[in-house]
Amino acid sequence: MRAAERRLQAAQRASDVAELDALIDERLIFTGPDGKLYGKQDDLHVHRTGRQVMTKVAEESLDVLVDGGLGVTWFLGTLEGTFAGESFAWRMRYTRTWLHDPSRGWRLIAAHASVA
Repeated sequence: MRAAERRLQAAQRASDVAELDALIDERLIFTGPDGKLYGKQDDLHVHRTGRQVMTKVAEESLDVLVDGGLGVTWFLGTLEGTFAGESFAWRMRYTRTWLHDPSRGWRLIAAHASVA
């Protein structure tokens, strides 16, 4: 599961839409730092269009809990890049819930982000 989290971070940094598509479940509900809810297609769209470009994802800590086919990760780190043409550099906390699918591996189903 730690490997899936790191694959997600690398895919975000590279705006690798194919990898993000493979890692994110269709049912994803993501609570953004603005408090709004987003889905998988919202996430893929910002990467596909270049609306969001990550230049840095620096992990400070990553805690993992796995119980059978359910897992939770707690990421703390620094993100840098641009969003809608505006530069950002934030220290962020992400809590992500993952489900394991025997044929597809770990898939992200829920997440929450906040500025740390």
